[in-house]
Amino acid sequence: MISPTDTVTEALLKARRDHRPANADALTDALSEPTQAYEVQRAVARSLRWFDGHVPMHWKSGGPSREVTLTHAPLPSAGVWRSPADARHWSFTSRSIEAEIALRLAQPVDHALATSLDRAGAESLLDAMAVSIEIVDSRWLQGMGAAPLLRLADLQTHGALVLGDWVPYAARDWSAQRCRVFIGERPPVERCGTHTLGGPSWGLRDWLLHATRDGAVLPAGTVVTTGTWVGVLPAAAGERVRVEFEGIGDAQVQL
Repeated sequence: MISPTDTVTEALLKARRDHRPANADALTDALSEPTQAYEVQRAVARSLRWFDGHVPMHWKSGGPSREVTLTHAPLPSAGVWRSPADARHWSFTSRSIEAEIALRLAQPVDHALATSLDRAGAESLLDAMAVSIEIVDSRWLQGMGAAPLLRLADLQTHGALVLGDWVPYAARDWSAQRCRVFIGERPPVERCGTHTLGGPSWGLRDWLLHATRDGAVLPAGTVVTTGTWVGVLPAAAGERVRVEFEGIGDAQVQL
């Protein structure tokens, strides 16, 4: 008998093979808890040999507020690019933009270390940060309207990640942090202090606990992108995107 996780895994694999999103309606209740969604993430990664036995070096992590359980996804390295990037060669079914700050670990982290940390201790493990652009894409026809656990199984609707130049990490007044997003010829979107968790480092401990839960050791240099400052902004093929974080840097991608 095929399990619900196998059914969702096969739907996502077929969508990736055919470059055609799957219909999520019949699978809305297939997954009942996050552990099943993470099982699907691992099964898809194994099938596509994204990590080939290695610990993922790039992740996304976050949530809509501090009051909810954060979610996490390992990102295939083939879709992680340095800025300025050209995404015209990449197969997307849709394109949306999230403006984020990526963080980088200065040292290896295992589960024992992750368990011993408080939030300030987790922040002390960082050596650098960079402006990042996540290109949001979905293997579900319903996109952001698919069931939350189906979106989580689909790498939390990840398409690709663009990283700007790394600068030394330093604590900032994130409530005063300004962010500007330019998409094509549209008026820029500007926000200040709008990170959903109050700052990009708040969820680090949660991510470290998740990423090391099965005995994995995250190498020094592992990168996590930490949640959007501008929500999800629509974009289209052919548009150029630039994201600026005042005092940190910028990143660019041609869609």
